[in-house]
Amino acid sequence: MVEDEQELTGGNASERVVRVGQTVRKPWLENSSAVQSYLGALRSSGVDVPQPLGRDADGRLVVEYIEGALALDQLPLGHDDLLRVGRMIRDIHDASEEVVIPNPDDWNTLLPAENPNLMCHNDLAPWNLIMGDRWVFIDWDGAGPSTRLWDLAYAAQSFGQLFDGQPVQDAALRLRAVVDGYEADGALRKALPAAMAKRTAAMFNLLETSNQTGFQPWAKMFVNGHGEHWRAAAQYVARHQEVWEQTLS
Repeated sequence: MVEDEQELTGGNASERVVRVGQTVRKPWLENSSAVQSYLGALRSSGVDVPQPLGRDADGRLVVEYIEGALALDQLPLGHDDLLRVGRMIRDIHDASEEVVIPNPDDWNTLLPAENPNLMCHNDLAPWNLIMGDRWVFIDWDGAGPSTRLWDLAYAAQSFGQLFDGQPVQDAALRLRAVVDGYEADGALRKALPAAMAKRTAAMFNLLETSNQTGFQPWAKMFVNGHGEHWRAAAQYVARHQEVWEQTLS
């Protein structure tokens, strides 16, 4: 064990994660080597992501620690900040076009997209964005094959705060800002409302099915409030789909 380890909290799906100096150490997973290569490719393309630093003496994954505050604690983000988030996501997707997906049939993506053709983060959400001197998306452990549409649908829904209880017009304006920042074309804008409804429903279904089968940590998350949150979110997104369509047209 490395000395002076500071346990990090906040994650729902990771085992023990610690900070050591300016690094983060977490369990090495089956896809960790491919994900580290992906991060390296993004950095080589000029995208600011945590620097991959291999494995430590205990066999753990090591990445750069990023200083700053979680976007989750700054919500709701303002218009200019949401534009910036959209641009960040576009930069990640554009750079990912140059990344060859290693062994595409071997990935076990948690919420798979139809016809995946792009390496993606798969959890670009406020709980994974650090805002400080640098704005950097963290926690790339779930990266894998997906599509621009599926990845952006989740990010736009989460940063737009398309959640139950949110005033619909306020949520629509936030959604529009993220998508404008991304500079999405007409086809992507048209497809997003249905994709957001499908993506939020898929998240709830994952939690509900996991609760039935005992698949952890999702089964525990279902009964700890995430199940009801995503049930309501899926209903909210689907119920107001016409508003999202008008907003993005």
